[in-house]
Amino acid sequence: MGLDLEFSNGQTPIDEDEKEELLIKSISTLGELDEFEQHNVEKAIEWTLKRKLSADKILTEDFVIELHKRMLGHVWKWAGQFRTSNKNLGVDKLEIRVELRKLLDDCKFWIDSQTFSEDEIAVRLSHRIEKIHPFTNGNGRHSRLLADILVSNGFNKQHFTWGSVNLEGPNLAREEYLSALKEADENNYKPLITFARK
Repeated sequence: MGLDLEFSNGQTPIDEDEKEELLIKSISTLGELDEFEQHNVEKAIEWTLKRKLSADKILTEDFVIELHKRMLGHVWKWAGQFRTSNKNLGVDKLEIRVELRKLLDDCKFWIDSQTFSEDEIAVRLSHRIEKIHPFTNGNGRHSRLLADILVSNGFNKQHFTWGSVNLEGPNLAREEYLSALKEADENNYKPLITFARK
C-alpha cells in the first residue's frame, strides 16, 4: 500500500523517492501521517523544555538540524538532513547552508544591536528559515517551534500561540497565517507578529 498524500495550499509536496524514506510503513494517509508526526513533534517539545537554551545555543546550524531531527526522526529517515531536491519554494538546495548561516548571523546581530523587538526577531527568524526551506518537509512547524524556543528560552518571554490552532490542515487560521507570511515577504512583519501572539 502506497502513501496517499494530498497537500493543501502552502504545503510542500513530498517526492516519491522521499516518501520511500517513511519509517512507519503502515501509514497510508495524510491524516495518519499527521498523527505520527504530531506525536514526534510533541516529544521534541518535551526535549526542549528539559533544557536551558541560550540564544547563542539556539542560533546554530547544529541546533537547527537537531531540532528538526527530534521533530520528525521517528517518522522520516531524512529528518535532520538538508533537502537534496528543489521544491515549490525555498532557496536552491545548494544554497541552504549559506543562507542559513546568513540568517543565524543576522539574528545574532539583531539581538546584540537591539535592531528589533524580541518578538520581531523571533518572527523574522521563523519567516526567513521557512523561506530558506532547508528540509524536505516540516519546515513551517520547525520554523514556528524554533521561534518559540528563541522567544521563551532565549528571551525569557511567553512562547507564541500561532493562532492557538493546528496550522497543518486547511482552515481560516492557516489562511490568515499564509496571508501574514506574504506580508512578511514584503517586509511588513506586523501581521505575522500579531498572529504569533494571537
